[in-house]
Amino acid sequence: MKPIETNKTSHPHKGKVNSTLRLVAWETTRNCNLSCIHCRAAATQGPYSGELDTESSFRLLDQIAQVGQPIIILTGGEPLLRQDIFEISAYGTKKGLKMVMAPNGTMITESNAKQMADAGIKRISISIDGAEKESHDGFRGVKGAFEGALRGIQLAKEAGIEFQVNTTITKTNLDQIPKIQDLAIELGAVAHHIFLLVPTGRGKYIVDQEITSDEYESTLNWFYDQRGKTPLQLKATCAPHYYRILRQRAKQEGQTVSYKTHGLDAVTRGCLGGTGFCFISHTGTVQPCGFLDLNCGDVTKKSFEDIWNHSEVFLSLRNYDNLKGKCGKCEFKRVCGGCRARAYEATGDYLAEEPLCSYQPVSTLKSELK
Repeated sequence: MKPIETNKTSHPHKGKVNSTLRLVAWETTRNCNLSCIHCRAAATQGPYSGELDTESSFRLLDQIAQVGQPIIILTGGEPLLRQDIFEISAYGTKKGLKMVMAPNGTMITESNAKQMADAGIKRISISIDGAEKESHDGFRGVKGAFEGALRGIQLAKEAGIEFQVNTTITKTNLDQIPKIQDLAIELGAVAHHIFLLVPTGRGKYIVDQEITSDEYESTLNWFYDQRGKTPLQLKATCAPHYYRILRQRAKQEGQTVSYKTHGLDAVTRGCLGGTGFCFISHTGTVQPCGFLDLNCGDVTKKSFEDIWNHSEVFLSLRNYDNLKGKCGKCEFKRVCGGCRARAYEATGDYLAEEPLCSYQPVSTLKSELK
């Protein structure tokens, strides 16, 4: 792991922003039946030691509920490999938390789809990274993954569970994104979420498949153009520039960005790591996100509330004036923020400028013209 560069500003928490907890992604297990080439956790069939047991899982949900009522994403690995996953789901539902799940689809059966519904799972996300089986299976590392995902989607639909399609974008599937979106509509998805590759875990070994900053910009502009053309809810994740582009495009079109015109995109920002979102590993380590490998506290040693409210990393991320380089000078830093995980992987400093951004802040351009 790269050394952590801490914030050097004299007032690290000056101008603290709202830190309402909206989303928690919890890696309930690192065990997985697939071998995806981009996997953040480089997950395998395991077994992995130190996984939070059932009682510890219940305590964690109790503590999260004391902080707020966020959406809890039960992820992995493959969450369906946990024998108590439906007990955990039902417990969170009883606590008033919105429980969702991120299985890969291949392990969904008629029986466990019903168990999901009974346990209060409101939505599942299934990743489709290729418009046909060859490209998807190649990405997922297992033959039959594509057909398994489609079968799982059908079974979840029959059980009354809504689903969204997630797609990680690389050079290998960039030209397939429109077809994947069409497939999501055909399958009956409620949403399409795109993820821009963050080179961590196995993703480090395919860093050459990361799209360029110009391709990034073009892709996000295309994604913006799909608004109003598709019945799908659209969200760009690990792509904070989208929230700059959204405002630039809206201004060009003479629009005001509001909830009425742009829905949830108007009230969220790009990088939510440590501000409205956090990740919890299978052993209880809390991080700003799954791609930003910084230990912000351990729920087996500290309360979640203490970690969320007092972690030095979280507090520094909540002050956008701490951002460095052109991110710190950018007029869109409060709605974008740059990907902190990409900055960390590139420089060892999670507050450094986003390496995959071609935008030049107005202040930078003005200083260059002097």
